[in-house]
Amino acid sequence: MSALPAPAELTFRPLAEPDLPAVLDLLTASLAGGPTGTRTAGFFRWKHRLNPFGASPGLLAETPDGRLAGVRLFLRWQWHEGATGRTVAAVRPVDTATHPDFQGRGIFRRLTVDLLEQVEEEAELVFNTPNGNSLPGYRKMGWQELGQVPVALRPVRPTAFVRGVRAALARRPAGPATPPVCQLPTAEDWFESQSADGPLAELLRERAAADAADPRLAVRRTPEFLRWRYGRAPGLDYRVLTCHRGGELTGLAVGRPRRRGPLAEFTLADVLVRPGDRDSAARLLRAAARESGCDHVATHLSPGTEAAAAALRAGYLRAPRTGMTLAARAPAGPTRLTLTDWRFTLGDLEVF
Repeated sequence: MSALPAPAELTFRPLAEPDLPAVLDLLTASLAGGPTGTRTAGFFRWKHRLNPFGASPGLLAETPDGRLAGVRLFLRWQWHEGATGRTVAAVRPVDTATHPDFQGRGIFRRLTVDLLEQVEEEAELVFNTPNGNSLPGYRKMGWQELGQVPVALRPVRPTAFVRGVRAALARRPAGPATPPVCQLPTAEDWFESQSADGPLAELLRERAAADAADPRLAVRRTPEFLRWRYGRAPGLDYRVLTCHRGGELTGLAVGRPRRRGPLAEFTLADVLVRPGDRDSAARLLRAAARESGCDHVATHLSPGTEAAAAALRAGYLRAPRTGMTLAARAPAGPTRLTLTDWRFTLGDLEVF
């Protein structure tokens, strides 16, 4: 049997459109079906080509006979610094895979380092949420572990929730594969129904004006971003809850029903209310539990937000030993940012 090509014998080149079928096959073989259960060309294009922050740079490692040995993509992102009005261009490492025949040969590192060099002139921040298996490798390449982004839970069906948690801890079978039944309006229909200068746009303008005083990094919510992120995400089944007072839109929440092992979870990705309106935030948090049709609601409630202030009276508590590890660096080296420099929603971090 002939020896496998060494990294020096591989070709490292930008990902092109004709590579998509082979890339999807490799990602599926390495990472399974992803957040939708099946890796499709439509989801890939939504994520990497239709992103309002720009198309994702990607690199491939290829053998002399055209076989795909590895793939690496960086998702473009933008954070907004409220106190200064400055936009921080960023990338998020996602969708990386090395073919089993080529693992342990430095391909992952080579693809990552080459992409970091490629984006150095256009992005000042690299961030992601690596799991426990991949975090050591990122540390070796200069990423700093900034801490855990906590998750808050609201049990809805206590008996089913406790039973599901015990089953998960015991690693018993996951249960039904069918998605939870949810009667809430779909995000696709709701966002498409919104006019360019209607109630949603007005709510977001009020929100942006208030957030200008917050020095933390946050994603600027615009109708265009929300429509892409939630309304047009193929296969993710986002749903919408709204809150009105006197006929006016005072709040909006977006989440998706999903299977989390043996449990039916409503992942609450975004809660947007008028500045200072804790009542609308509480109403949306309660409605997510009452109307989602799931065993529990999971979300992240950033400190200082109306939703965080309303969480306790709406029945949400921080879950112990849960959350996502945030890691970051600058393309050329360390970052000075800490976890407290961000104002996240779960929608900023989940799925990707």
